[in-house]
Amino acid sequence: MERGLSMELVRVTEAAALSSAAWTGKGLKNEADDAATEAMRKLFDTIPMTGKVVIGEGEIDEAPMLYIGEKLGTGSGPELDIAVDPLEGTTTVAEGTMGAMTVLAAADKGNLLHAPDMYMQKIAAGPDCLGVIDIDKSVEENIRAVAKAKNKNISDITVTIIKRERSAEIINQVRTLGARIIMFDNGDVGAAINTCFEWTGIDVLMGVGGAPEGVIAAAGIKALDGDFQGRLLPRNDEERNRCIEMGVNPDKKLELNDLVSGDDAIFAATAVTDGELMKGVQFKSGFAETSSVVMRAKSGTVRFINSRHSLKKKPNMVMDK
Repeated sequence: MERGLSMELVRVTEAAALSSAAWTGKGLKNEADDAATEAMRKLFDTIPMTGKVVIGEGEIDEAPMLYIGEKLGTGSGPELDIAVDPLEGTTTVAEGTMGAMTVLAAADKGNLLHAPDMYMQKIAAGPDCLGVIDIDKSVEENIRAVAKAKNKNISDITVTIIKRERSAEIINQVRTLGARIIMFDNGDVGAAINTCFEWTGIDVLMGVGGAPEGVIAAAGIKALDGDFQGRLLPRNDEERNRCIEMGVNPDKKLELNDLVSGDDAIFAATAVTDGELMKGVQFKSGFAETSSVVMRAKSGTVRFINSRHSLKKKPNMVMDK
């Protein structure tokens, strides 16, 4: 992939963030998602590439989507797999709480796992835990391994876990062991990425979230030299058969290179509301400010980008209905 593609993809997440941020706190999650989706689609189609959506929004959110198989780009340029979550945290935006962002990942054709839209067991950690975590091991074994790799006491390890009923057993095990917990309501792509930045204070992510979000997070973590493992969790025969039809073994432990193969991938995200890594969209008099991050696995480059957007010169960038 060309180096300049990274900046083109940031323009996509910026546009989606600006459009969805207009809905912050208005209680309308589908409208916010729709605004992000349409802004993303419009910007994607200006990029010189032959892109195909291999992971898009789906049935879990029941919201408008960039559908799997949709073609993006001008039709010239590199053939790419695209994974998108136009608005990670639709409920977060609707409620006006922290942690929403617009995210995408891109890789050469055939290098992103075509993850079915179902749940996935996940574990993620930063570069100092590469090769240390193992989804087949117990919560206690993983926390002890992370503590050893980071030269920390177990009581100083912080595990981030999604606040859901399905997380109860993990939460109980972590508390019994004596480690710390930071729960989050929505947005496990951001939560997984946070494990790779020391200043977030997050050491490891554990729990169950969406499989498509797992692949997107894996692209970012690959660029950061962290580690990620997952296992699909089909809830019935229909979902299990869907895995098989898509060529994915539902029982296999999926390691980082299973999720994102090859030596190159790009991850881009723009904050919609404030989070641990970035500040959310700020509307000023006549302009708006965005904070984004873009990472490329091949070079290991991570760029944090603060942008100012003229609302007078780009009035259609913010789509408040």
